[in-house]
Amino acid sequence: MSAETVEAEPRSVVDEIVVRRVERVAPSFVRLWFGGDCLADFGTDGPMLDQRVKLIFPAADGTLPPLDPARDWYADWLALPEERRGSMRTYTPRDVVGSGVGTQVVIDIVVHEHGPTGPGNAWALTAQPGDGVVLIGPRRGTGWGGIEFRPGDAERVLVVGDETAVPAAYGILRDLPADARGCVLLEVPTAGDVLDDLRGPEGVDVEWLPRDGADRGAKLWTATLRRLGEDDWRQAPPVVADDEVEDLVWETPASAHTPDAGPYSGLYAWIAGEAKVVTGLRRHLVKDLGVDRGQVAFMGYWREGVAMRG
Repeated sequence: MSAETVEAEPRSVVDEIVVRRVERVAPSFVRLWFGGDCLADFGTDGPMLDQRVKLIFPAADGTLPPLDPARDWYADWLALPEERRGSMRTYTPRDVVGSGVGTQVVIDIVVHEHGPTGPGNAWALTAQPGDGVVLIGPRRGTGWGGIEFRPGDAERVLVVGDETAVPAAYGILRDLPADARGCVLLEVPTAGDVLDDLRGPEGVDVEWLPRDGADRGAKLWTATLRRLGEDDWRQAPPVVADDEVEDLVWETPASAHTPDAGPYSGLYAWIAGEAKVVTGLRRHLVKDLGVDRGQVAFMGYWREGVAMRG
């Protein structure tokens, strides 16, 4: 579809939303409540789970790109001069509260105050009520995509992620059925980043893994193998070289396939976070342990040292 094409019924919510409230809930998380009349149409026709949305942060002059949901907004955005586009990044809403024009989307943005900074980090550290961004997200009644947690008829779930996956884990836990079984493993920078309100059904255990100076992914590796009952869970994680990481570490089965027999029967695993960490876990589970590819979703949300786009 060209930039000139007009959709009879837009599939996306594409509009400015405004910060209503902001709170530093942990050293590594800024929580923002966004409002806007357009959010009356925002949402899915089923559980949100790990639904992704895009935010466009203001350009250097503070302006936001004018985008029309009835057109090919992405083509229009690319057609703008680079200095007027702003910066687009992908997030998973932690929650959606309220209804109608009073709907608010709650988004946790991972932040740090030292070292290289990206547009989301820089914006969130100084965000105040009244600040605006452009939201691109699902409109109720349309098949928008962006949900990767699809366990099918799995008997147990294994959710593994770093700090960037915490909001998705919250949504998954919130929307799991009451009789769900499994565990959620979350590696975060420090003990201060443990969020006590992240809970799921009684049969799903949540284990926080503060790095507190440990190598990124080391605690996730150990905890994942231990939870899978592997004897080698004490071994060091593999070293993944730069040239071993694909441009897009992303493989999610459209419909989970859980074998009826074997040590991993009935298991569905969802793994998201830094691309090298995800690559190492994917390789070990699928190639070394023989976990069926159809029962694992792997997502490289970001890559250390590389500026992600979109």
